[in-house]
Amino acid sequence: MKEAKVKAADFCAYQERTQQQVRDKLYDYGLRQHEVEDVLTDLITEGFINEERFARSYAGGKFRIKKWGRLKILQGLKQLGLSEYCIRKGMSEIDQADYSEALHDIINKKNRTLKETNQFIRKRKIATHAIQKGYEPDMVWDILRDMDESI
Repeated sequence: MKEAKVKAADFCAYQERTQQQVRDKLYDYGLRQHEVEDVLTDLITEGFINEERFARSYAGGKFRIKKWGRLKILQGLKQLGLSEYCIRKGMSEIDQADYSEALHDIINKKNRTLKETNQFIRKRKIATHAIQKGYEPDMVWDILRDMDESI
């Protein structure tokens, strides 16, 4: 059990992890339920696992590095089984001004790469791209309407 705790601590030190990710890893090591919960408790107490910190890191990273929208990030956090509190804290990492700027950048970049000449098809393709990245459809379409003359 001591060896499993050291391995799990290394697993957590490498990058932020959720309790469930560590729990799954501990079961992979062959530990029983009570042993897994004991190790998890120790790791949480020692600061190796902190789901609020994980949520902040996940949301901030997915936004800054991958330019994901809020909807996609929110879905990812929910799939990881985080509490509503942790999800709210994670989502608070995304600054509204930066978010709007990122969406404008995504729209402009996609607009430059399209060869489509029909304005309606072009707008639909741009909107589909931004929405698939997790941006809110209302926000995407508002920006596209404001950019009417440049598209």
